[in-house]
Amino acid sequence: MSDYLENDISKLGLDIEIVNVLKEKNIIFIKDLWKFKRTELKKNNLKDLQINNIIIALQLRGLDLNEKLYK
Repeated sequence: MSDYLENDISKLGLDIEIVNVLKEKNIIFIKDLWKFKRTELKKNNLKDLQINNIIIALQLRGLDLNEKLYK
C-alpha cells in the first residue's frame, strides 16, 4: 500500500482541472493528498463535486481522506 502512496496524483484518474488545482497547491503525490480533510481541500479552492470525485478515486483504491485505510 505504501508504494501506491508514492504515485503521482494523476494516477487517480481525476479531471485535469482537479489535478491542476492540486498541483498548484504543491499536492503532487497521493500521500500528499491523502492527509487532507474535506474542509482543508475546500479551503484550497476545490468545489464539493471535485472533492467527492477525489474521495471516490481514493476509495476505489482502498484509501480515504484523513489517512484512513479500508480493508
